[in-house]
Amino acid sequence: MLLDLAASGAVPIYGLNYKDKREDGLAWLKGMGDPYTVSIYDFDGRVGIDYGVYGVPETYVIDKAGVIRYKRIGPLTPQIVKEKVLPLVRELERA
Repeated sequence: MLLDLAASGAVPIYGLNYKDKREDGLAWLKGMGDPYTVSIYDFDGRVGIDYGVYGVPETYVIDKAGVIRYKRIGPLTPQIVKEKVLPLVRELERA
């Protein structure tokens, strides 16, 4: 799902490697595909705490001011992207 969304160019996607070993995260991305514009390494979980991460996967839509506008706990589905994420991204782009 994320690879398709990234390939569409509809929205930049940023990753957070939350408490995994850096090498493990990079190996996973190499093997599964890397949809991320940038992937941040959060070895001690402090960034995750700031965003309220408590289970992975989680997806956030964050506006240009850094405000979380949408949070999804669990995997994304094509339906969620179509009905929630992309409409919100389009709305935020107009703001």
